[in-house]
Amino acid sequence: MSDIRLFVAQDATQAPGENTWVSAKGGKQGQLVIIDFFAQMAIEGRAFQIRAGDIATPLVGDVPIADTKAELCADCVEGTTIIPFSVPIGITLLPGTANQIKIQSVGVVSSAGTAFTPLPLYMGSATAATTTGRVGAAGGVTVTAEAVTTTRLHFATGAGIANTLNAPVHWEPRVPPVLAGAACLYVQVGGTTTGPSYFAAIQYIEIPTTAVS
Repeated sequence: MSDIRLFVAQDATQAPGENTWVSAKGGKQGQLVIIDFFAQMAIEGRAFQIRAGDIATPLVGDVPIADTKAELCADCVEGTTIIPFSVPIGITLLPGTANQIKIQSVGVVSSAGTAFTPLPLYMGSATAATTTGRVGAAGGVTVTAEAVTTTRLHFATGAGIANTLNAPVHWEPRVPPVLAGAACLYVQVGGTTTGPSYFAAIQYIEIPTTAVS
């Protein structure tokens, strides 16, 4: 017969040292308290964000979407793995036609674009990201050429985007891709005649590849 006992301490968050035995936390009714994986990664300082534009100064997308051109990306080198879990895109203006948004990944890091230092989602954390980011309006980020044999397509929406204001797009995958470096996740935004105005972000966790496989 097994005997499982839980540490009832829901009124105080425990923060013991590393490499110590800790009682499993439970509620007053004896249920086991389990934290969401992504929330735990944020608490550990392993969650980051790449940001492009804002509501006051949106960026303008490419005309139209073109191969090897992206608006923002997250790169990880060999030895680091990233798991993107959210890409919110706010569309503020759609003056053109045939507007398109694509989110893809490939096993080669980006090669050009304005560097962006990833923001920790643990606000106040002193932990810096191992990964790097780039942001560039109108396809200002250069990524490797798309190929059906090497590029993973994670999200796409095309000419069906109505030419109206405030058309939000939010990619939040049920099963997020796992990118072992070297790798790049990138976002493309564009339209014909005039590119959409937008602000966007890539949110992801990063962990050592040795912790994955």
